[in-house]
Amino acid sequence: MREVSLTRSEYDRICAQLGRAPNRVELGMFGAMWSEHCGYKNSRPLLKLLPTDGTHVLIGAGEENAGAVDIGHGLAVVFKVESHNHPSAVEPFQGAATGVGGIVRDIFTMGARPIALLNSLRFGPLSDARNRYLFNGVVGGISHYGNCVGIPDVGGEVNFASCYAGNPLVNAMCVGIIPQEKLIRARARGTGNTLMLVGAATGRDGIHGASFASLDDPELSHRGVVQVGDPFMEKLLIEACLELGETDYLVGLQDLGAAGLTSSSVEAAHKGESGVDIDVSRVPCREEGMIPYEIMLSESQERMLAIVRQGAEEHVEAIFSRWGLHSTVIGRVTSDGIVRVRNGEEVVAEIPAHLLADAPTYTREGTEPDYLQETHAFQQESLPEPQDYNDVFLKLLASPNIASKECVYQQYDYSVQVNTVQGPGGDAAVLRVKGTPAGLAVTIDGNGQYCYLDPFAGGAIAVVEAARNLACVGAEPLALTNCLNFGNPEKTDVYYQLEGVIRGMAAACDALDVPVVSGNVSLYNETRGQAIYPTPMVGMLGKLESLQPSTTLAFQREGDVIALLGPQTDHCGGSEYVAYIHGRVIG
Repeated sequence: MREVSLTRSEYDRICAQLGRAPNRVELGMFGAMWSEHCGYKNSRPLLKLLPTDGTHVLIGAGEENAGAVDIGHGLAVVFKVESHNHPSAVEPFQGAATGVGGIVRDIFTMGARPIALLNSLRFGPLSDARNRYLFNGVVGGISHYGNCVGIPDVGGEVNFASCYAGNPLVNAMCVGIIPQEKLIRARARGTGNTLMLVGAATGRDGIHGASFASLDDPELSHRGVVQVGDPFMEKLLIEACLELGETDYLVGLQDLGAAGLTSSSVEAAHKGESGVDIDVSRVPCREEGMIPYEIMLSESQERMLAIVRQGAEEHVEAIFSRWGLHSTVIGRVTSDGIVRVRNGEEVVAEIPAHLLADAPTYTREGTEPDYLQETHAFQQESLPEPQDYNDVFLKLLASPNIASKECVYQQYDYSVQVNTVQGPGGDAAVLRVKGTPAGLAVTIDGNGQYCYLDPFAGGAIAVVEAARNLACVGAEPLALTNCLNFGNPEKTDVYYQLEGVIRGMAAACDALDVPVVSGNVSLYNETRGQAIYPTPMVGMLGKLESLQPSTTLAFQREGDVIALLGPQTDHCGGSEYVAYIHGRVIG
C-alpha cells in the first residue's frame, strides 16, 4: 500500500465502505484521491478557519479550480497559486515548467484568459553545487514554459536557507480575466452528455505523482513521476478552450492535473452530483501496452476533459481540430453517482464518486517545538556592536536574500500581451485592464524564517506584507490565494506550526477584510527527517480605479522628503541581519 500512500486503517475503511476489497485499479484511484495532495486530509479541518466570504467574491475557496472575484465593469479575475515542490526536487527544469503549465490550466479551465504569472521560490545556499543546479533548472523551466505559452511573468520572490537544500519550493501563481457571465464550471451534468478528452496523448509519466507528493523524502522517488511539458500544445489548448467557452456546446471543463483522469472525472462527477462511465480503451496512448491502472493515474500534461452537450460532439471536435488538437469521446455522464471505468466491455472499476471525493480527515494535536524556548529568550544586547556599520551594510546588500533578483526575472518575458504597467522588481506588479480605466495589482510574498520563529505572527505577517505591497502601488486589496508549504504534519511540532500559521493568517485576513478564494497545501516537505521552515506563500490581488498617477518604489526627485511610517522599535530578532551577519535564526 506504500505504492499508493494509503495506511492500513484507510484500506480497511475503503473495504467497509465498498462492502468488498478494491481491485488494483480501484485501489490506485483511492490512493490518488485520498492522498494529501488531492484530499487535504491533514489540512482540511484547519483550512476552515480561513475566511472565504467577501463583497467581491464570486467563486470561493474549494468551489472550483480557482477563485474568482468581481473587479467591476462586468469582469471577473480568476487566480490561484499552486506548488510543484516534489517534482522540482527530482527534475528541476520539467518540475518547474509543468508547475507553470498546471496552474495556467486551472485558470483557463474556468474560461478566463491567463494574463499574468508570478512565482515564489526557495532554495538552499548557492554555495552548494546541487542547489545551483536546482536553482538554474527551476528558473529555466519557469522561463521556458511561460515565455513559450505567451503569458507575462510579472512578479515573484526568491529566498535561500539551508533548510531548503534538499527540498526546494516552487510555487507558481496565475491570474486570468473573463466576463462574469462566461465563467465555466468543472461539473459533469446532464445524463447522456459526452465526456471528451482533448490534447496530448497519454503516457506513463507522472503515474503516482499525487501519492509521491505525499511522501516525506523526494530522494525516495525517481524521474518517472515527473511529468514532461509542452508549452506549445498548452497554447493551442488555451485558444481552443476559450473559443469553445463562447459556444453553448460546453457543459463543463476540467484539466487533468494531479491523479490525471481519475481526479478530473471524479471531481466533475462529484460537483455535478452525477456519475460518469469511462472507457479507457478509447483514450489515445503514446506508449504501447498501457493498462487501465496506468491510464487512469497518468499525469501526462496538456490534457483537458470537456463535458459536452449530447449531439454537439462533431461541432466540438471541429473546434479542436481547427487548432490542431486531437479530441476523443471517452464516456458519458450518468445519473447513478458511480464512477465506472471500462476497458472495452470489461468493467475495471466501479466506485461511488462521493467515496473517492470525500477523503478522511485527521485533526491532530500539536506541541510547541523545543527550539522556540531558546529563540524567544533572545536578548538583542547579546549581539556584539558592529565595528563598522558601512561594512555591515555592504555585506547585507550582498546577501542573496536582499540582493537584486534581476538575474532571475530578466529571463522572463514580462511585457508580452502589452498589459504590464509595472513589472518585476517592485513591491507589486501592475496590469492594465483593457477597455477600462482600471488596473490590477498582484504580488506574492512569504517569510518562512518569521513563521519558524513564531508561527502565528509569521502567518499574519505574510498576509499583511502582501497587502502593504499592494498599497504601495495604490491598490485596494480584494482577495488572496495561498500555498502552505510545511513538513510532515504527523509530527506534533510541524502540526503546531501548521495550525499556528493558519490561525495567524486568518486573524490578519479578518482584520484587513481580505478573504481567501483559492489555494494549495504542500506537506511532507522534508529531507532525511529535516523539515523546511513553515512557509506560507500569499498571493494577493488588488484593484486600482485608475492607472494615473502610477506609484513606484523609485525615488523621483532630489529634495523629496523620505519618511518612515509605523511604530519604531529597536528589536532586530528574526531579521536578515541577525541571520546573515551573526549566523543565528533567533528572536
